[in-house]
Amino acid sequence: MPRLRLALDPLRETLLLTLYARALDAELPQPILGDPHSAGIAGTIDYDFAKLRLKPSLVCGTALRAKKLDDAVRAFVAAHPDAVVLDLGCGLDTRVLRCDPPAGVDWYDVDFPDVVGLRPQFLPDRSRLVGADLTTPGWLDPLPRDRPAMIVAEGLLPFLPGDTFQRMTRELTAHFGTGELAINGYTRFAAWAMKYHPTIKSIGITAAQGFDDPREPETWGAGLTLAEEQLLARAPEVARFPQPLRAATRLMSHRTALSRQGTRILRYRF
Repeated sequence: MPRLRLALDPLRETLLLTLYARALDAELPQPILGDPHSAGIAGTIDYDFAKLRLKPSLVCGTALRAKKLDDAVRAFVAAHPDAVVLDLGCGLDTRVLRCDPPAGVDWYDVDFPDVVGLRPQFLPDRSRLVGADLTTPGWLDPLPRDRPAMIVAEGLLPFLPGDTFQRMTRELTAHFGTGELAINGYTRFAAWAMKYHPTIKSIGITAAQGFDDPREPETWGAGLTLAEEQLLARAPEVARFPQPLRAATRLMSHRTALSRQGTRILRYRF
């Protein structure tokens, strides 16, 4: 069957990067995330994935952060079976399929209108699609306000300009009132270095931002309280990394400052 060609600008093209990383992980003998849905979607897209030049560090890091964010979502909806879940900047992520939320959960996949418009072509109808520019006021208005919310933002922070992420977080917590925010947090150095990663350079992305202190979001005026910082260099799944990446990651894990330069998952309550 003919494969689908997508017309994406550089920012939206990053959804193919993470999709392909999850697809490559799924093909490993011992996958970390094990997401066959992503592998199936990648196989239907007419795109030169080889140009992304994904190294094992990016494949393993992407799979591991997705797994830990999935775990956070599953724990939240188990405790709140009437929750609202927002997957911000969802791209072609299959998190809703991996997490398989209870029937009482309302799941919203949120991204630019043209991106969420792609999802019905690849994914079954398990979520409500919200096409929105996250910088535009009012996009939250149609969403319920009276239920606990689990808000997930994977790989989104570095690509929003200025204080957009902080302002968006204030709007989210004001709208829902109670819940959790889970993100993969970049330090300032990690965000700066990401701009020079061969894969990011090949797409043409130049913007990036981050923060060092995991408690810094508590100062954003969004009512956030740090619940957990997971330094993924210390995760047991590192045992599945290929060598020499496994040895380098374990060496990094002995120092907190170094571990924070790798992937970390930050979870906040509000």
